[in-house]
Order: sequence, then C-alpha cells, then structure tokens
Amino acid sequence: MRTLDEAREVCERYLPGLLAKLAEIPLTELEKPGNPGLELFRASGGPALVIPKSYSGSGATPLEAIQVTRAIGAAAPSLAVASTMHHFSVATIFTLAESLRSSGVEWALLEGIATQNLLVASGFAEGNPGQGILSPTVSGVRKDGGIVVSGSKRPCSISRSMDLLSASVSVPAQDGGSETVLMLVPAQTPGVSVHPFWGSNVLAGAESDEVRLTDVFVDDRLLVPTDIGEQGELDELQTVGFMWFEMLITSCYLGMASALVERAFASRKLGAEQVTDLGVRIEAAAQLLEGIARQLAAKEGDNAALTKAMIARYGAQEAIVDTAKRAVEALGGMAFIGSPDVAYLAAACHCVSFHPPSKAGTSRALAANFAGDVLRFE
Repeated sequence: MRTLDEAREVCERYLPGLLAKLAEIPLTELEKPGNPGLELFRASGGPALVIPKSYSGSGATPLEAIQVTRAIGAAAPSLAVASTMHHFSVATIFTLAESLRSSGVEWALLEGIATQNLLVASGFAEGNPGQGILSPTVSGVRKDGGIVVSGSKRPCSISRSMDLLSASVSVPAQDGGSETVLMLVPAQTPGVSVHPFWGSNVLAGAESDEVRLTDVFVDDRLLVPTDIGEQGELDELQTVGFMWFEMLITSCYLGMASALVERAFASRKLGAEQVTDLGVRIEAAAQLLEGIARQLAAKEGDNAALTKAMIARYGAQEAIVDTAKRAVEALGGMAFIGSPDVAYLAAACHCVSFHPPSKAGTSRALAANFAGDVLRFE
C-alpha cells in the first residue's frame, strides 16, 4: 500500500529501527500489558519526535507526525495510542514555550524530555463519560510556592512507564470561585501511585491504568494558568493542544485501518472497484487529518481553526470505522477465523469514537457553530 509505505519511510527516518523491531514481535504480544513497545519507542528517540529542533528535539512537522503515527498504528496500536498522549502533552509545552506566557522553564523541560528520552503521560479528563477533556479530575489547594494536589486520573496511558505527568487541576481563585491550571509532575514525586484499571484486552498495551495523586506538592514553576473566554471559547494554548490531540489520536486509528486495507489488497481477491472503494475511503481520512496538520504548520490556533479540526476529526473517524468494516468483509470469513490479528484490528478501530470530545457530546456546539456561533466546550 503506497501511502502506508511512505509513512513507514518517514517513521524509519525519524525513529530508525523501530518498525523492524516491532515486526519481530507478534501483534498479540505487543498488545499485552508489559510489552516492550514503549521502551523500543524510547530507545529509538521517539519522545523527541515533535519537539522543535530549537529545543533539541527531532523537529518532525505535524504532517510527518501523522505519517509516523500512522505507521506505528499499523504495527502496534497500543504503542500508537500511548505515544500520542506523550506528543499531545509535549506539544502543549512547546506551544507555551513560544507564547508570551512562557515562564522560561519550558525550554529546559523540552530539552530534558528530548535529550533524556523522557515519557510524558497525559492526565486530562479523557475517558470520563459526560466530562469535558479539559475538566480537571484532580483538585489542589494553594500553598507557599505551589499547590498541593489530590485526585485520580483513569484511564491514564503510559501510567507505568511515564517520567512526567501532565494534567489539569482545579484550584481556588481569588474571587472565591475556581480556576483551572495545567501542571507537570515528576512520576517519582511522593504521593503519586499507579493502580490497575484497564479491563479490556483491546489496547491493553497502552498502560492505561489509574494514576492517583495524594497530597502531591507541585511547584509554581510547573503550573500554567488557562483561560476560557466569556463565550466559552478556549485560549490559544488549549486550542493548539486540542488540535494536536485530535489529529494524532485519529492518526493512530488511521494506521490500524490501513493495516486491514493492506491485508485486503495483499489477498489478491479484490476487484478494481473494491480496491478503489477502500483506497478512496482510507485516503480521504488521511487527507482530512493532513488538513489539521497544515493548520498547525501555519500557526492557526483560533476558534475557527479548532472548529475545522473537529470537523476533520469526525469525518476521518467515520471513514476509518467504515473502511475497517469493509476491509474485514473483503478479507472474508476465513481470514477472520485464521488470524487473531484481523479481529483485533477491527475491534481496535472502533475505539476511535471513544476519545473526547465525542461527536454526540459536541453536536449542539457544532450545530450552533454552523449557525454562526463560536465553538464551545462544556
């Protein structure tokens, strides 16, 4: 499959040897808890992938990040999802480093992540039904020099391999209300613990367990305030982070569906019409995600850019799920029966709809936006 081969070439350029090493391990093993995927990713320089070269990173562009994620998703779905959570957190940090709100410590964090191959877990509200992605799952109280945080995040990918945890936290505001800040916590900080949570065998290799914080002190230097506009719109830092997340998490599933399409093409059982049908659908999804990448490359981070990104994510999501279904049908029952990989990839592709914000949860906001309002997240 030409476009998947191109994605693999980009992945090899940035993460040399990773795909070859993953190919030596059966998919069933790569998807189990405790698999070597994250350590192979770390050893290949994966944590530095999207960090700009000015911060000692690899400097992959958003478009290249899609290709790398697609290639990994086709080989190791759990690793693709786990690494996306890292990239999402890192993208938020370097967006802050390049903003007027930078405290100056961000460059040191980014350089440390890149040069020491540190993994950053994302402790935002993903996975909690009815809760917005930015809604804090932990709360804090002010203390001299920082805050003391308690709460938990579940599921939290990279929970057992993380070096740092990024998360949103609710703290009391001066006006008597509350405000949301972003925090970065070293995994070895006293009070941080990991507990079993993920019960499904699908994407179990992403280490998506529960991270608990019990009276964890976070220094002021590792806290970043966030802003919500009067109409509910997000500030640029959150918007850019959202766009990176939506683009890359969907790219994971693009890779999984691509692996099924590649198997269907290799079966030599498809006619030209079937090949075209599958090819058009999977590449339509890819081009929608590439549209988000171009927005990020152009430094578009306003509400209009976020709206376009969300529309692209939902369009790609529907194309991915539909393509996976059609590819399995094209492969036929014997392929489904004969290999656990086909059934696994098909099941994993459906998880694309579980990542926030869900289409159902955003339908009112999008409907209002189409009528002329700004996109708001609850």
